[in-house]
Amino acid sequence: MTALVEYPLAYATPLDAPRWKRWMLYSPGARLIIFAAVFLLLMFALQFSLHALAWSPKHAPAWERAAIGLLFEAGPTLLAYVFVVQSIERRYPRELAPEALPRLLLAGLAGGAVLFSAVVGVLWLAGSYHLVGGNAHPDWLPQLAVVGFGAGIGEEILMRGALLRMVEEGLGTWIALAISAALFGAGHLGNPNATWWAAAAIAIEAGLMLGMLYHLTRSLWPCIGLHAAWNIMQGLVYGIPVSGTHADGFLVSTRSGPDWLSGGAFGAEASVVALALCSVCTIVMIVIAVRRGSIVPPYWARKPAPTGDWDRLTRID
Repeated sequence: MTALVEYPLAYATPLDAPRWKRWMLYSPGARLIIFAAVFLLLMFALQFSLHALAWSPKHAPAWERAAIGLLFEAGPTLLAYVFVVQSIERRYPRELAPEALPRLLLAGLAGGAVLFSAVVGVLWLAGSYHLVGGNAHPDWLPQLAVVGFGAGIGEEILMRGALLRMVEEGLGTWIALAISAALFGAGHLGNPNATWWAAAAIAIEAGLMLGMLYHLTRSLWPCIGLHAAWNIMQGLVYGIPVSGTHADGFLVSTRSGPDWLSGGAFGAEASVVALALCSVCTIVMIVIAVRRGSIVPPYWARKPAPTGDWDRLTRID
């Protein structure tokens, strides 16, 4: 007996399209390649424009550095993603729906602020986090715009909106989650003071957690909010290096103890405290997803509906 099962996919390759289009235009791999090509083209155009204008961040005011940095971090990724969704997938981008922005973005911001504050609280109780004093005049605007919202928008659209979502269409939730988390962690290996342990910690604590958050909500706004708030609280508020980069925060702090506890020069993201707390959140979300039955199996475990309508439906035995 066969049953029609609804999977929470935003898009799937239409089976009634010509074979060459299914492989070279509509397939997950083809769309990822097109997304990457458009993204790189836009990045090159933006860099060329700034070079032609002889723009330099060294002598620019804070608001200008913030605006240009936000544009660099988020602009090419967002435009490339919207191009693929509207021109190839030809659908409304529900994962970036403006009407969901206030509620889900604020929820993500609140969750990220509470979660990282919990990390700092445990480090303080363990005698690792030490508050030295305050800084009344941090360079706050570029950090808020670039390290916070720029990184949140750009990285979440890239890693969750494009990579995880498209890989999930073909290989299923578990494989997509593993691939996107591993690449997210590896992407931080080029950061200052990065180690293999730090990259692995980010892959597990952030890559898996943010991937599951997208899976449950099917929206990028809570992922963007949590990512942005995590970075803002870490650097701008608590004065801890963000993924190895120097923090100029309202609080001046130091951390002591072994690197596995404090996170070392890379920051608290490389601490077992962050790894443990984020992993608990991930496990809770996995349990919810399994109970909901929202885990998408790989394509070889699915059978298409006879109509070829793969927008949301697949057929399994």
